[in-house]
Amino acid sequence: MSEEKVYAGSCLCGGLRYEIHGEIGEMVQCHCKRCRKANGTAYATNAPINKVDFKIVQGEHLLKKFESTPTTTRCFCAECASPIISIKAETPDTYRLRLGTLDTPLEQKPVMHIFTAYKAEWESICDDLPQYEERP
Repeated sequence: MSEEKVYAGSCLCGGLRYEIHGEIGEMVQCHCKRCRKANGTAYATNAPINKVDFKIVQGEHLLKKFESTPTTTRCFCAECASPIISIKAETPDTYRLRLGTLDTPLEQKPVMHIFTAYKAEWESICDDLPQYEERP
């Protein structure tokens, strides 16, 4: 029997801590304007996780939600504003984890860039990953 992998993560202030008891899906770098705005960066690096695998172990009262579109809810720390997850209405059993909040090292690497048609004009993508102007 294989041992379950547990990933730990936290926000910038450390008030909100979470664990993932399960797999982390394919890492994707999203360049859409909403991800750029929500993260204050050129792109967001996200991966899907199963909702049932995600557990807040400290500071649940700090997790705030913002409906950025009718189909997307973004969840973040109310104290330091670190983005934690987003939830899509069409896939409510899957969260999109903001991988920069992980404390446990990941062995996997990003697999693609999406929404490159909307990337920041000052950004250059300098790797050999597949690039998609929209969602593939």
